[in-house]
Amino acid sequence: MPLPVAFGSVVFLCVLVGGLLGTFLRTALPERHLGAESRDLVRLTMGLLATMSALVVGLLITTAKTAYDTQGGEFRRMSAEVVLLDRALAHYGPEASPAREMLRRSVADVLKRMDSEGGLQAAPPSPTEHSEGIYDVVLKLVPQSEVQRALRAEALRLGLDIGLMRWLMFAQRGSSIPTPFLVILAAWFTILFSGFGLFARFDGTVLATVLVCALSLAAAVFLILELDQPFEGLVRVSTAPLREALLQLGR
Repeated sequence: MPLPVAFGSVVFLCVLVGGLLGTFLRTALPERHLGAESRDLVRLTMGLLATMSALVVGLLITTAKTAYDTQGGEFRRMSAEVVLLDRALAHYGPEASPAREMLRRSVADVLKRMDSEGGLQAAPPSPTEHSEGIYDVVLKLVPQSEVQRALRAEALRLGLDIGLMRWLMFAQRGSSIPTPFLVILAAWFTILFSGFGLFARFDGTVLATVLVCALSLAAAVFLILELDQPFEGLVRVSTAPLREALLQLGR
């Protein structure tokens, strides 16, 4: 089961169990434990815990969105540099045709991997994919003029930059959110809704409210973890920039 779905389900169960546990404790505790002073203390404590939980959720959303935007920007830049590399090789002349064909195959392979179940970050880049093969072909070109020499140097720079960004995408695989954050957050949710349920009589309204809150919080955690995996899951970086780049190659 994917991590976002698994942990979202855990949060849903924690909130639901916490709310129901609180209503059960209400019936089990003696009446003296549910007096006005106890009620005020529990409300103050739950307010503090709710504030802390909101701050942590906001921090996690910011962290996940930053990771998503960063890797999405790197991917769009790589797509643009693929087109620039192809145009530099096209201006170089017919001698660069093998490198252009290799570049086209490499881009098609990357798109195929992005559409696969494992995603782009499942395995390290192959030598041809991260421009090593293209770099070797371009390196063997023998410029016959200053223009070709400049174009060859630019092609080498772009090839290295594309390879660097591809390796960065692989290196950034996995979650940027520490697991203890998620575990502590789930524990806080459980305690928080136990406190809410402690002073509520169990009925259909209470059950419906707890269910809606459980679904909402589970959805928030699911969204956080989805954003933290930009090339996997439902909320993933669009492949449109690289597909558009592929259409421009070879022209």
